[in-house]
This record gives sequence, C-alpha cells and structure tokens, in this order.
Amino acid sequence: MPARSAEAVWEGDIREGHGTMRTSTGACEGPYSFSSRMENGQGTNPEELLAAAHAGCFSMALAAGLGKRGHHPQRIATTAKVHLEKSGEGFRIPRVELETKAQVPGIDEATFQSEADSAKQNCPVSRLFAGAEITLRATLESG
Repeated sequence: MPARSAEAVWEGDIREGHGTMRTSTGACEGPYSFSSRMENGQGTNPEELLAAAHAGCFSMALAAGLGKRGHHPQRIATTAKVHLEKSGEGFRIPRVELETKAQVPGIDEATFQSEADSAKQNCPVSRLFAGAEITLRATLESG
C-alpha cells in the first residue's frame, strides 16, 4: 500500500503567524492559523482534517464490513467531532464522537449495530487514535 502524505508550512509566531496545509494530491489545501484552530476564525485546522479522515475511514470500514455479510449499503453518512482540550502545559484529543446514518436494505438492527461497532473499533483511523508509533525527522533550515 502506498504511504500518503501532506505538508504544512507555518510562518511567524503562534498568535500572529499563519500557515497552509496541503495534501500531496492537492485535493485538500487551505490556510490555517491560531484563530482557525483555537477560536472560530476562517481557515482549516488539524483537528478538522482528522475529523474528515475519521469520518471517511469509518464509513468505508462500515461499508466493507456490511458487504462481507452480504448487506450492500446504499448510503452511509458519517460525522466525526474531534475534541481538542487543554491538558497541563499542552493540548490533547481526549475524544472523537462519530455519528453515522446508513441506508442498508434488508439488514436487521442488531446486525447493523454489530457492524457499526466493529467499524468503530477497527478502522485504521480509530486504531491510530487508540495509539500509534510516531517517528520524526526534524531538520532546521536557515532563514
């Protein structure tokens, strides 16, 4: 499987600075700032992108699980809310709320709930939020 990438560029200090984030395909690109992350300013933020990734990953995992059981969804719509909270000297993401609505002909409630729970536990982004190894290569460039 290919590795996926994105890049972020930040210029300036934390309060007055600004940046841009862009996926390698260019499908998602936008400005971000302190205001767009910590307040209600214009632009995107890392948590919004994580929410989009989680909603998309969960929806695909649910479709795959349902399909394996012979239930082919007509539509799955998922919203993810990523909560960023102050924690000591820094910040953390203590919880993500997933809400999904699906149209799946011929499935009973118990089977649907079981598959939804499995998708919640097993989609790769859910697993990432549960813990992951993070590696870093940091390079300091001159002005």
